[in-house]
Amino acid sequence: MNFPSFDLKGRKALVTGGNSGIGYHVALSLAKAGCEVFIAGRSRKTLEKTAGELKRLGCAGHFYSADLADTKGAIEMARKAEEVLGGVDILVNNAGITRVEPSLEVTEENWDNILTVNLKAPFFIAKQVASGMIRRRYGKIIMVSSLAGLRGVADHAAYCSSKGGMILLTKVLAIEWAKHNINVNAVAPTVTLTPMGEKIWGAPEKRAAKIARIPQGRFGAPVDVSGAVLFLASPASDFINGETIVVDGGSLAQ
Repeated sequence: MNFPSFDLKGRKALVTGGNSGIGYHVALSLAKAGCEVFIAGRSRKTLEKTAGELKRLGCAGHFYSADLADTKGAIEMARKAEEVLGGVDILVNNAGITRVEPSLEVTEENWDNILTVNLKAPFFIAKQVASGMIRRRYGKIIMVSSLAGLRGVADHAAYCSSKGGMILLTKVLAIEWAKHNINVNAVAPTVTLTPMGEKIWGAPEKRAAKIARIPQGRFGAPVDVSGAVLFLASPASDFINGETIVVDGGSLAQ
């Protein structure tokens, strides 16, 4: 009789934005489950700090400084991860940016920057690692989207577009790569109390209005999201493909 397994011993993961916020917690959670983790992000200082924490968990703690606004640099980062790890079994496309501004004030530069980091780079990173996954006939790709990819949020035109695109990209890649034993899924969190979440929703009046729409009466915590990612990275999710797990305390159920 088979039972669900969340054991990741022997697996190797690339986590973008693994030095802070949700990605930081995801990286540590994967390491704790036995995975060898390679993290990428912009800040070398926080990358080194997180790598030290990964090592304390018994993980090698590889890291690479890259700005995903540079697509060629993002692809090179993925190549480096493959080289260092000897192949990527699990990809967590987590890195993302946003800018809060009314649609009439969105510039072409800001639009392009958000769409490049949040959607273009994740696609080309996935494309880069998929060839190795296809050769090995194994892969787990998890896109960290957002509830804002499933419903509109005022002053987030580019961000909502990028995260909605990521959810449909997840479905397309799942359809194309399922025959190679690659699972492509997404998670869509509501506001999660990371530094970026605090910056946008920290004002008491803004916070109260948002929490009032969440049946569980609180914002998400990084562990809420990393739990869903860990499930999708594990053998327990082997027959789930092209799906988006909403991590929102029930707000989309209303």
